[in-house]
Amino acid sequence: MVEIIFEPHSTTLDNENHISSGHNDVALSELGVKQSGELGARRGSETFTAVFCSDLQRSYKTAAIAFGHKFPIIQDPRLRECDYGDLTCHPSSEVDAAKPLHITTPFPHGESYGQAAVRMGEFLKDLKSKYDGRRVLIIGHRATQYSLEHWIKGVSVTDAVSAPWTWQPGWTYFLT
Repeated sequence: MVEIIFEPHSTTLDNENHISSGHNDVALSELGVKQSGELGARRGSETFTAVFCSDLQRSYKTAAIAFGHKFPIIQDPRLRECDYGDLTCHPSSEVDAAKPLHITTPFPHGESYGQAAVRMGEFLKDLKSKYDGRRVLIIGHRATQYSLEHWIKGVSVTDAVSAPWTWQPGWTYFLT
């Protein structure tokens, strides 16, 4: 079993402007930098074998600011947000309204949430084989968490994407 603590990346400039970034590599905002420090303080007494994050700077900079060199920080592109294709950098309200239409059908010139879940499933297989019996932290995106809900808790991708989302100080998952 792998114990996974999931934390979303900190606030970005796009988040503050109500823009959906998808694969756009947007920077953290001032608030995001502050939140990253708070994450490090909140989780500072905990031990992780590794911190995994996507290769998008909003994810890996959250990890770097929060933990510095305290734990190995491993970037993996399979932990990326869904690729919104032509809707990348469009208003969040527009992308949110389109999400239910792209569970199995890819966003134009992008990917579907189902495809994002497949890549995340491959990540989880590797995680299980290499980190069994360990505790890790994943700093990711909504698609990352939707996939954790799907693969670990058995929630359909449709239900995971459709469920209301509210920030909280981390989620715990057990990968068996």
